[in-house]
Amino acid sequence: MFDRRSFLIGGALSTLAAGMAPRMAFARAATERRFVFIIQRGAADGLGTLMPVGDPAFASLRGNAFADDIAGATKLDAMFALHPNMTNAAALYRKRQALFVHAIASPYRDRSHFDGQNVLETGGASAYQAKDGWMNRLLGLLPQDGARAIAVSATVPTALRGPHEVASYAPSVLPDASDDLLQRVTMLYQGDAQLHELWSDAMDTRQLAGDLAQDNGRNAAATGSLAAKLLLPADGARVAMIETGGWDTHSGQKGRLGAQLKGLDAMVAALQAGLGPVWNDTLVLVATEFGRTVAVNGTGGTDHGTGAAAMLFGGGVKGGRVLADWPGLAPAALYEGRDLKPTMRLDDMIAGAVAGHYALDPERAGAALFPVIDQRAPIMGLMA
Repeated sequence: MFDRRSFLIGGALSTLAAGMAPRMAFARAATERRFVFIIQRGAADGLGTLMPVGDPAFASLRGNAFADDIAGATKLDAMFALHPNMTNAAALYRKRQALFVHAIASPYRDRSHFDGQNVLETGGASAYQAKDGWMNRLLGLLPQDGARAIAVSATVPTALRGPHEVASYAPSVLPDASDDLLQRVTMLYQGDAQLHELWSDAMDTRQLAGDLAQDNGRNAAATGSLAAKLLLPADGARVAMIETGGWDTHSGQKGRLGAQLKGLDAMVAALQAGLGPVWNDTLVLVATEFGRTVAVNGTGGTDHGTGAAAMLFGGGVKGGRVLADWPGLAPAALYEGRDLKPTMRLDDMIAGAVAGHYALDPERAGAALFPVIDQRAPIMGLMA
């Protein structure tokens, strides 16, 4: 259970399904709206997720390697089809609660995962330019209740680092202390205003960590359910980040990407189910550090690319559509002759979505979240 304090939670859930291994972090704000950022670490293939089946070049570039996926994909419009393993996302699309954006990218244009993720999380124009993360800056735009943040993790994700205070806690591998010992230490600190408060924080966090252990996140759906439990209570979290890995598909992409997308789909579905009516006040953003090459390599995979796909889910999303200024896949249209050319800016999409979700001024939100990026143009109309 959560108390009055704002908090951040993070920690490795090592027993999750292979390939997903999500980690989670949470923050509190004095608002009824929830925001969840799911980062796809490893450069998820947007062309395999949101297939441009209406592009004349797509079939020749991907048809042989991914024919089954293309044949079974859910047709979204005249150009795009969704991977067949994303059945729940397709249902949300039909309910106009899912919106997909294609040929999108952060300012990063090289091919290092670490640098690309740093740009994605800090909201900088280049790697390591900014020291704090755009999610921490987002907290500065939201109403606060004066509570202090607590992190249940050895490290805090880069996106959540910044001036808003985050204390850390790393679950120990040592045997648990007995209840009797904890009670005696509590009594010892009872008369010390400073130490008693710190000890109370530690005990609250310990209880929280115990709840996490009980659920133990066996798979991606369990992770989504667990996140919903932490976001749902009246005094619970309001901002969350879920880190997923395993998207770096240099070989054997067909099976691996399918499994990854199935897990992501289950996670979003579990979030929706767990939040119940609160889903109407929830925005889920899914994004990756960069895309993958258009052509398939010799081992049935794809290599580091540029343009990618991003997703928005939630009851307030103005969904049921795909946003794309589609550049085409003909050789002359590719970025550096090999990648999907980005035509939309991820920072503009995030700024527009967050502003719409929290009823913020888009320009102010863009300037606060991405202060080092010039020529901002937040994408409007993403939220109903």
